[in-house]
Amino acid sequence: MSLAVVASRALDGLAAPEVRVEVHLANGLPSFTLVGLADTEVKEARERVRAALAESGFAFPHNKRITVNLAPADLPKESGRFDLPIALGILAAQGVIELSRLQGLEFAGELSLAGELRPVRGALALALAARDAVPRPTLVLPATSAAEAARVEGLDIRSASHLAEVVQALQPQPDGPALPLPRARAAETVAAVDLPDLRDVKGQAAAKRALEIAAAGGHSMLLVGPPGTGKSMLAQRLPGLLPPMSDDEALATAALHSIAAGGFDAALWRTRPVRSPHHSASAPALVGGGSPPRPGEISLAHGGVLFLDELPEFPRLALEALREPLETGQITISRAARQAQYPARFQLVAAMNPCPCGWLGAFAATGKTCRCTPEAVARYQARLSGPLIDRIDMQVEVPAMPPAEILAAADGEPSGQVAARVTRARERQQARQGRANAAIGAGEMDTLCRLQPAAAQFLQSAATRLGWSGRSLHRVMKLARTIADLAGADTVGVAPVAEAVQYRRALPGA
Repeated sequence: MSLAVVASRALDGLAAPEVRVEVHLANGLPSFTLVGLADTEVKEARERVRAALAESGFAFPHNKRITVNLAPADLPKESGRFDLPIALGILAAQGVIELSRLQGLEFAGELSLAGELRPVRGALALALAARDAVPRPTLVLPATSAAEAARVEGLDIRSASHLAEVVQALQPQPDGPALPLPRARAAETVAAVDLPDLRDVKGQAAAKRALEIAAAGGHSMLLVGPPGTGKSMLAQRLPGLLPPMSDDEALATAALHSIAAGGFDAALWRTRPVRSPHHSASAPALVGGGSPPRPGEISLAHGGVLFLDELPEFPRLALEALREPLETGQITISRAARQAQYPARFQLVAAMNPCPCGWLGAFAATGKTCRCTPEAVARYQARLSGPLIDRIDMQVEVPAMPPAEILAAADGEPSGQVAARVTRARERQQARQGRANAAIGAGEMDTLCRLQPAAAQFLQSAATRLGWSGRSLHRVMKLARTIADLAGADTVGVAPVAEAVQYRRALPGA
């Protein structure tokens, strides 16, 4: 047989569409042609496969015209994941491997010149796509990638470390198993992440309460205050208040990291990601980009926290790019040749000073006077557009405290106690609507965030007086629903609404 077909998968964003690796051997002038919209890394497979076959003890058809087609032809192919299926296709076309032994199997793996299998990027995405295929295939991957992909349950994943090992397993086994390769098992990892404790923050009771509400409902928040008041300390302690990740959340987050440049770290399995890019980050760095499109910081923070310190110092284009993901929980990266969609359900925590010098409103506590003109303060705060501010659920002032008050302040509640209340509130939300309150849609507001008559009248009066938009009104209703969940209440009364209104105040000096 001079034609062989081996199944594999490409990466297209977070998806992993099936690719048929077709290998044809023909008489004629010796050549090795690779077609199917392959990039440079894939085309270099010719030399890797040639050397790997020879070093593994298999004959390479030097006197044949070799044509490798990666179908479908209009799907871009990248990386060295097709080395293993190409090598197996050449051997099958020569008759070394029976074609029937390749049925129901999918292969991915980069080959070294000695025939060793090296890990591939996006193993979790490959496994998730294979799990959804009908019928489900058996996935054969390099050992490291197989251990990563084995976190996807309900899929048969086999691991191998050398090309010769795979070829030997594909030989007829009259008395042995159908595929004598070890089944991959996910390494048991326990994340040893030492999260900062909330009790380290002295004073700032109002800001701590806001942080608890944000954690309980998955709400975004903006911390505003002079330098050194504890804004960054508060933001760093939010991950310690969040509930454990569900299986679906953990898989989605791990799959995103597996296709990123840094790869997936097994030691951080089930640990909520925390991303804190520098304020010089560009819009593509935040939302993703490149060719092929890769996930940005907002997608890598999916299921976790995105902390943006010195928010007004970020480029305006980068901040405006956050508006759609904050609303929809996903980002679509469109380029001339390709489009990729990534989840981006992150919890935004941002921090900023109230003015360029930072000391607006801090004279009573610190003795430092703000020397910024009203026009300078207005220009500084205007770096954050109204539509962006409108999408941030909570705007919390973190005031300066006198040194004597800081030294005399007693330790507050530890993170463990606050996290227990947050977990109970999240459990109520999961039982009621299957997700956090921040993700409630506009069409569900009347059902899930129904207010008592007195609370509805109070909210209407506040919204009219403050000139809120419909979006602001809905976000206050969600906040009030979260406050009621923390209190264990089934309905939303006046007290939760009144507290929620306090978190939509204008910026100081605005």
